[in-house]
Amino acid sequence: MITSPDHVPERLALLDNSAVDPFLTEELLRGEQVHGGIDLAKVVEPLPEDDARWSVEPLRSLVDDAMFAFRDNRTGADAWLAPRLHATLRLTRREAADKRRWNHLALAVAPDYVAWRHLSEPTAKKPEKSIPAERFRGPADRQCFSRLWWAAELYRNGPDYGPAEAACGNQDLIHTVLRMDLIDHRPTAQALVRLLTSGKAGKGREMNGLSIAINAAGATLIYDVLAPDEPRDPARLRDWIAEAGSAPPVGRHALPTGPDEDPVPEGSVAALTDYFAELFETAPIRGRKNTD
Repeated sequence: MITSPDHVPERLALLDNSAVDPFLTEELLRGEQVHGGIDLAKVVEPLPEDDARWSVEPLRSLVDDAMFAFRDNRTGADAWLAPRLHATLRLTRREAADKRRWNHLALAVAPDYVAWRHLSEPTAKKPEKSIPAERFRGPADRQCFSRLWWAAELYRNGPDYGPAEAACGNQDLIHTVLRMDLIDHRPTAQALVRLLTSGKAGKGREMNGLSIAINAAGATLIYDVLAPDEPRDPARLRDWIAEAGSAPPVGRHALPTGPDEDPVPEGSVAALTDYFAELFETAPIRGRKNTD
């Protein structure tokens, strides 16, 4: 397994997609050898020096701890790392939508983590181990770090990362459901987590079938009417981001605390949880026996 580059930058930067490809070598994508780091540092765009958020050390420390703690359970690292990454790298959604930031984190700061987490085992069709290139510079729901940040952002309940931790323990809630437009509706996200944690829907086929049913119903039903949400105060997020420089490192055992935003109205979560449970009962799930 590869190790971190010889040269790890001290600060995050922006790395264009066009500059990524020369460093995605066959040796890297097989998890055999990483670039040295010096040449990559020449093609990045620096971020402001006076912003404490761009310090690399807290991020490197997180991924090192994740690889050690979950050395026997790579997928289990997602639920642990997602809320801590979000609380460490305090971004606005506009900043998080800039793929160049994630390119740099994955390729310059922690390519060894990407390899550790996403190196596939050999199969009959693919006899060599490999890392999909999209884990370094792919879409938001596939790139190694952006998918975790966005999952924590969309599934947290105000300052409470508990729902995000639960969601990230289910790969379908990260991949399949994260691509749904409706997931940006906070009561929808919380209702899905509640169905998961209650045991009503949890397996891959079940969550896929439920997500299809939810999307289909959303074409004719406005969830904002059934389950209204309270508007969020952007000042609270700005205050949380401004505190990044003085915030202590995130805890390794207890969950961190997110922005001091109001939680989702309980009545809205309960209403959608009941509604989605009814949808799930009638949703076509491949492999599920019809009890009628």
